[in-house]
Amino acid sequence: MHAPHAAPTAETLRTALAGLLDGLPPRQAAQAVDRLIANYRGRTPTDTPVLRDRSDVAAYAAYRMPATFEAVHAALDALRERAPEWTPASHLDIGGGTGAASWAVAAAWPDGAHSTTVMDWAEPALALGRELAGRSPATPLREARWQRRSLSSDLALPDATDLVTVSYVLGELTPPDRRAVVGEAARTAQAVVLVEPGTPDGYLRIREARDQLVSGGFQILAPCPHSAACPIEPGADWCHFAARVSRSSLHRQVKGGSLGYEDEKFAYVAATRFPASGEAVGASRVTRHPQTRKGQVLLDLCTPDEGLTRRTLTKRHGPLYRAARDTAWGDTWPPPEQ
Repeated sequence: MHAPHAAPTAETLRTALAGLLDGLPPRQAAQAVDRLIANYRGRTPTDTPVLRDRSDVAAYAAYRMPATFEAVHAALDALRERAPEWTPASHLDIGGGTGAASWAVAAAWPDGAHSTTVMDWAEPALALGRELAGRSPATPLREARWQRRSLSSDLALPDATDLVTVSYVLGELTPPDRRAVVGEAARTAQAVVLVEPGTPDGYLRIREARDQLVSGGFQILAPCPHSAACPIEPGADWCHFAARVSRSSLHRQVKGGSLGYEDEKFAYVAATRFPASGEAVGASRVTRHPQTRKGQVLLDLCTPDEGLTRRTLTKRHGPLYRAARDTAWGDTWPPPEQ
């Protein structure tokens, strides 16, 4: 058993990341991020990682890790909402790179004693992830194992893992490798959480993986309120959500703008082999920003029985109307206390 440990947070991650850029000229870091944004996600064969050296990895990690952390943490929160009594004893992060998802898992279960293994094909990313994890207050991160593995159709995972995360990775893989990675995750895990960019293509990859998980005997816990076919017509719309991310000075250098935050758009699925037990089971999901008008709130919902539908809440709905005014995109509906 690990000793109790302090929880890693977005702030502790940002503090650790800030140290990575010491000595790296800001202009060089910004140029590296520009190049990597253009080339890294979605067009990289698994045998030729674009993250070439430590400076590449440091710049990219400082830019992307906070957003990945927040997106994965939001997906894990949705899993925990529906399975509040479940705690993973082991965690495998496939394609985890510098370990953002592992930080999110350690933050989601701060009192847990899970072990973490991070697998990736880019040795510079693993090395830097190990260095960052060493600065974390969380025992699972400090004691994590970092393994260089090719994410291909011959991937073989351990026979039993409680939680598998795959974040911002599926788009880098060929379709056969993608199916193999999801299949291996399904074979070994009790719970699988997949996160992709909140784009139409990212949603389609999540949708395909969701179907594969359901075929493998998994129950979909989030964001969907059911395990039936997704009711969205491909090409007409896509399911995605947003997580608020504090913007670092590097973010502002690369993207410009003056806001101290940005919203990371992401698509995800959380699925388990065990039944859900939380109060949110059977609740609908708010799939768009609620529209607040004079005396009414319009909620676009994905529901367990009716597919996609819109609810209009007015003052005559009393407590439900007041709850709707406080409801946000991505929340469950109705609130558990209603």
